[in-house]
Amino acid sequence: MKPNHYNTIIIGAGPAGLTAGIYLSRAKMKTLILDSGIAGGQLILTHEIANYPGIEKISGYELSNTMRKQALAFGCEIQSGISIKDINFEAVEKSVQLSNGKQFTADTIILATGGRSRTLGISGEDKFKGRGISYCATCDGDFFQDKEIAVVGGGNTALEEAVSLTKYASKVTLIHMLDHFQAFAHAIDEAKSNPKIEIKMQSRITAFNGEQKLESVNVENLLTHELSELKLDGVFVFIGYEANTDFVQGRCIELNERNEIVTDDQLQTNVPGVFAAGDALAKRFRQITTAVSDGTIAALNAMEFIRQASAIKVA
Repeated sequence: MKPNHYNTIIIGAGPAGLTAGIYLSRAKMKTLILDSGIAGGQLILTHEIANYPGIEKISGYELSNTMRKQALAFGCEIQSGISIKDINFEAVEKSVQLSNGKQFTADTIILATGGRSRTLGISGEDKFKGRGISYCATCDGDFFQDKEIAVVGGGNTALEEAVSLTKYASKVTLIHMLDHFQAFAHAIDEAKSNPKIEIKMQSRITAFNGEQKLESVNVENLLTHELSELKLDGVFVFIGYEANTDFVQGRCIELNERNEIVTDDQLQTNVPGVFAAGDALAKRFRQITTAVSDGTIAALNAMEFIRQASAIKVA
């Protein structure tokens, strides 16, 4: 095999990409993972994980670092901090060209580029991510037992998660910029009838405050422009989700209306030999465990694709 040719190139080093790398390299497939950041993806932003099977508590950084070490131990190559200039998905021999001039080829590609929750983009948000600000109620709700929290958003996810979080929090303040919710009637009714939920319409958070962790937020009433400080232990932001698929938009890979990658049940895209896994997929649930599952399925199917292609060549 040529030095720069791989059985599989994985784009993205989050839990889906790292899991795929572990499975492929353990099966003696020559595997390369490319990532624009550092290995771990969104996982490294999670201060503490308590719902990963078999592990009572672990930080996102520790879990991602363990996955990275496993992949490397099996022979997987990982290059971080790279910028992709171009990818040829459609050729039998796929190719990836980096901005630094390097080029790699592969029999298969797995897109595990992940995604990102839409952020508010206001003062203190980056500082308190994972230290009071969360974008996942399932992941972090349990950390706010008997605490006062806020939920930002006015769609189905925001209202449903606000209700869900009342299982843990002593009080949930629902903050929404508009004078109406963009949610189904049953979700609105359930939120309004919950005694633990206080609703602030036509309001927005203007700043997050605290030292080592979130302690309060500044809230502006958009009608009166009155500012107030709200003492809180946590804020959950649900204003939408974006798949990291900017570099494939307008190309041959099929995306849905939300720019998420469309696959079949084997996680193959519409292009033969190109698979996808993790949060960039068109799917409902986005958890570490579902990303790991996707990475496993995509890797096993990539191996099967290579095996069948090799059999055809021999025949």
